[in-house]
Amino acid sequence: MKCPFCSYKEDKVVDSRATSEESAIRRRRECLKCGKRFTTYEYVEEVSLMVVKKDGRHEPFDRKKVLGGIIRACEKRPISIEKMEDIATQIERAIQKKSDRQVPANRIGELIMDKLKNLDHVAYVRFASVYRQFKDVEQFMEELKDIIKKDKRKNPK
Repeated sequence: MKCPFCSYKEDKVVDSRATSEESAIRRRRECLKCGKRFTTYEYVEEVSLMVVKKDGRHEPFDRKKVLGGIIRACEKRPISIEKMEDIATQIERAIQKKSDRQVPANRIGELIMDKLKNLDHVAYVRFASVYRQFKDVEQFMEELKDIIKKDKRKNPK
């Protein structure tokens, strides 16, 4: 394991535990050169999933892309990285449960939006605005009105 701070190749494991869904092992490591700590996750490598893009291309499923999109949507929001990792894991598990080894890219986007909608409305709107490629302010406002309407039904005053 290479230290993300100084690139030294030796470290020690300080703490090791299973994630909340026990789908991965979370390890806290300490670099033996610079002394900084960092976290790694170990996952069981599953049978390769293929993502079918809008234009018909196929590419391997990349959990890092899912997590990257979630992190960008949740930027500067009060959401822990552990929660974001957990969402990425839930999405990956949901996709793997399907017997088909191919998944449309839009299915992944919809799963991410479902999770973010329940977690944080701002993160959801950020992700949806990029994913759905809102063309103008009207489309954006329609999405916001829908969120407000659903929120009022859940939490009447």
